[in-house]
Order: sequence, then C-alpha cells, then structure tokens
Amino acid sequence: MLIRDKYLFDVSVIGGGPAGMLAAGRAAELGARVVLIEKNDSLGKKLLITGKGRCNYTHNETEIRKFAENFGRNGRFLYGALERFGVQQVLDFFQSRGLNGKVERGNRIFPDSGDARDVLNVLLKYLSKGKVEVLNGTEVVDIIFKHHSNQYDFRTILPRYEIISKKVILCTGGKSYPQTGSTGDGYDWANKFGHTIIQPEPALNPVKTLEKWISEVQGLSLRNVSLQLFHDGKKKDERFGEMLFTHFGISGPIVMDMSKTIGQYLKKKGKLQLMLDMKPALSFQKLDKRIQRDFQEFKGRMFKNSLAKLLPASMIELMVKLSGIDANKKVDHISRSERNKFLHLLKELTLTPVGLLGFQWSVITSGGIALNEVNPDTMASKKIDQLYFAGEILDLDGPSGGYNLQECWSTGFLAGENAAQKIKK
Repeated sequence: MLIRDKYLFDVSVIGGGPAGMLAAGRAAELGARVVLIEKNDSLGKKLLITGKGRCNYTHNETEIRKFAENFGRNGRFLYGALERFGVQQVLDFFQSRGLNGKVERGNRIFPDSGDARDVLNVLLKYLSKGKVEVLNGTEVVDIIFKHHSNQYDFRTILPRYEIISKKVILCTGGKSYPQTGSTGDGYDWANKFGHTIIQPEPALNPVKTLEKWISEVQGLSLRNVSLQLFHDGKKKDERFGEMLFTHFGISGPIVMDMSKTIGQYLKKKGKLQLMLDMKPALSFQKLDKRIQRDFQEFKGRMFKNSLAKLLPASMIELMVKLSGIDANKKVDHISRSERNKFLHLLKELTLTPVGLLGFQWSVITSGGIALNEVNPDTMASKKIDQLYFAGEILDLDGPSGGYNLQECWSTGFLAGENAAQKIKK
C-alpha cells in the first residue's frame, strides 16, 4: 500500500539469509503483511556457499538438550526455539516441499541433490506463497522507533523512501564472510535501541601456524585424527575428526571447531601449542608394535620406502625429514631411539598457532546480541516492544555440522511466528 512516500506493513524483516527468509515466510503464513529487505541483489547469498555449496542444513540430533549442549553455556537459550521448530520440524518442512535430506558422515544432513540451490528454492517458494514483498538490492539507512497516538511503529529508512511497520525482525547476521553482506550493521541498530553487544569475534575459522613445512603438504586432508590445544603445558581443548593442511596453516572441521578457543588463548600470555595425533586409536605401545611389524615386513628396504602403510604418500617425505632419520637407511638398521622419535612424531606432531584468518574466512561469528536481553520463548527484545532478533546476530555459535543453520531456522521461525501472532487484526 503506497501512501505518499511511505509503505505500510505489519512486519519488516531485515536480512535475507536463512533466519530472515524463514521469519518472513512464517509471519506471512500466519496472515501478516510482510516485507523482507536484503541489501544484496538476491536472497541467500551466504546460504549458497555453506557446506561447500552443498548446504549442510541441519544435524541429525533430535534430542533438544544434546543439540543445545553444542552451543556451550549459551545453549540453554535455544530450548524454546528447538522445542517449537527443531531438527525434525526442519526436516519435515523441507520434505513436505519436495526436498529430502540424507545423513552423511558425522551426522551431517545434506539435501539429496547435494545442491544448496535446492534449499534456497524451497525458501523462495515459501516467501512467494505468503506474498512477502521482497526488496533485493536495498540497503537500510536507519531504523527509527516512534510512539504516537498510543501506538508504536518502526520507520525503516531506505535510500528513496521509508517503510512503516508494526514489528521489525533483525536478521542481519554477524560479521563473518563480509563479502556476502554480513558486515555487522544490525549490531549498530540494536545498540541504538539499548541492547548490549557481546564483542563479535571470528568463529569456525582457519588457523595460521608458524611452521614453514606446512606448505609442503598443503591440500592434504587427514581423517580420524586427534588435535589437542595446550596453553603453558595444560590441555585446554581436544577434537577428533578431519583436518586439512593449507598454505598458511591448518583448516578442516576439527580446526574450525577449535578456532574459537584458540583465538581466546592467543590473546593471553604464555606458550600455545597444538598437538596432532595421527594415530589416536592406538596407544604408544600398540603403535610401536605396529611400526616394528611394518619394519619387519619391509626388512632390507630404505626407511623412506617402508612407510606406505602408516602415512599418506604425500606426507612420507616430510615425516622422514622431520624425524631426522636418514631416508636411505635400511629399516632393520634403525635404532630403538630413532624408532621412538618417529613414534612420538606420529602421536605428537607439534604446531604453533599464531593467529586466525579473520572474519573474511570465518564461517560464523561468536558474540552478538546479549541473550539475557532477548526473550527465548518469542525472540522478542526485552528493551523495545515489537522488536525481534533471529539467527547469527544473537550471541550463539555452535560447531560445524549443521548446528548453526539449525539455530537460524529455529530462531527465525519463532521470531516470525510471534511477531505475526501479536498483530491485532
């Protein structure tokens, strides 16, 4: 409805990511007149690159408490949202619209097609069916909250006109992958409305390391390995799974999941080290016996040609060099002390973290809107009536594997539902 230079809506949703699209769609489904404002030229830009373009859209864990535990001490905040729209509800939502999921390694759930565009298309149809007014390529200049004639409304200022709405749902994301539009705009508006912003930090981030030899194995992925973090000799974190060597350091699921803790300890004084165990299923004693059996099998061969059963081919040359053992030495001539050194190299390969790659390569953001200022049962602000939050803008961050997208679906659905239900028809 055009009135001079003002548009009137029940609900304005700012941010066209997963949380924003679901919030807008749910509010419209309940009969609200909804506008969805996105500064990118199209919706779901970041969604399309999740899971390397395959979109790991949730995690196969339907028990609410177990799911929420993965978000640390803030996880309890999600109980209400997960109860209303949890993992099973998300699977049902997409399946009822023609998209089936498949469970892959690590209980990660991807669309059968393996294409993130199919997830986005379901959401676009959901918005279209609800007659949501979508404004792509439209950047919000400001949001003004006004009280007049015993009523409140929001005035969302755009470059050419303003939108008047009864409710606003902020789904602007955090600061990760700023090239997709996540530049922290929502923090400024929330702060203007009196909300506390927990310092945003990169999370699920690749880690830069000091060691120069890293570049020799860049591109190599190791599965079923263990990575431990030590600060001044005390273990602070441990992860098991897949790790990737890069030209700058390390990445992969276990590194990304540990990066938040690494970032915290990088700010502290003291010695920080990562210890990689390439054979975590074997104790030192059992691995030593395994090495001895291999050496016996390859008796008479050179050391460098006797490691094919222990290491990936692309890592053998490096490990031989790091061991200090002559590559051409016959394995049956290797001393016990040399074998012991090699054993510890396999179980305790040391890396020195020196930094994170930053927001540009961060999958999600740690920090955001303080949770004690948001109603967990409605996603409504406790500071400003009729203001709601959903998605990554909240101080919630979980590990890789579909947890963070599920948080967006759950909080977005809850925010959209409650914003629509509280509108007087």
